[in-house]
Amino acid sequence: QVQLVESGGGLVQPGGSLRLSCAASGSIFSTYAMGWYRQALGKERELVALILSGGSTSYADSVKGRFTVSKNNAENTVYLQMHSLKPEDTAVYYCTAGSTRSTVRAGNGYWGQGTQVTVSS
Repeated sequence: QVQLVESGGGLVQPGGSLRLSCAASGSIFSTYAMGWYRQALGKERELVALILSGGSTSYADSVKGRFTVSKNNAENTVYLQMHSLKPEDTAVYYCTAGSTRSTVRAGNGYWGQGTQVTVSS
């Protein structure tokens, strides 16, 4: 059983930055794909960033150039660094882990409880 715990959310002004963290139980980072999803009120869930076991990354067009996903295998932690935040980035952000990229993209992996990010002046 894999457990994921997100942290780092909060209230930030437009143009500001936040870094989300996702700590995982067990040594999964060496083999698992990890993703960050977000879901805004009344909207569908969106995969914003993906990092594969080998370190390859991909991003949704809406965050490309502003968000960076990274991981520390030794600490079993994945990060989402967010810059130039916009009000439309407001959402609950979820960390997910899956044995394959497809598992993460399908939303069929393990999930954290989510952390709220609010971008507002």
